[in-house]
Amino acid sequence: MFEARKRVFVDLLGWDLPVLADKYEVDQYDDAHASYLILADQAQRHLASARLLPTTRPHLLGEHYAELCDQAPPSGAGTWEITRFCLDRSLRATERRRWRDALVTALASYALTHSITCYIGVAEQSWLEQILKFGWRARRLGEPRRVGTKLLGALEIEITPDTAALLAANGILAPASSFRAEAA
Repeated sequence: MFEARKRVFVDLLGWDLPVLADKYEVDQYDDAHASYLILADQAQRHLASARLLPTTRPHLLGEHYAELCDQAPPSGAGTWEITRFCLDRSLRATERRRWRDALVTALASYALTHSITCYIGVAEQSWLEQILKFGWRARRLGEPRRVGTKLLGALEIEITPDTAALLAANGILAPASSFRAEAA
């Protein structure tokens, strides 16, 4: 997962992030309080992953991007931040869509089993627009703003027992074939 993050966020997107051993993207939020959803194939190869941060502790939106919110960023025991949503670069376009959908549905399922009622996050404008159209109850926390060279926005996603059905009604489905999902 950390190798895939380096290939996507540092090599592809050019983000200025810490890299360990010239191979792994790891930052100060990758600590004992972070949780990870990792989708892997039968050979244990990374397909997709996301990092989840409790908002009762330091997190990206609260510490670095609060100005993207019209009010204070949501926080609390039931509110977690999604960061480092990562699809493996080796996937073809159709596979990327499939595993994106699998990761989105896994995030909803994970939330329901771990008393998470709300996710928050920061995204570039194009990705933000996609997330808002997935079918779940999501909203901007403010108008997108230019941060450096990027147009970024903050969002909130409400998670309820009907979230999976809302996603499915909009075509966001977990893949039918087997895969391994891990939460670390």
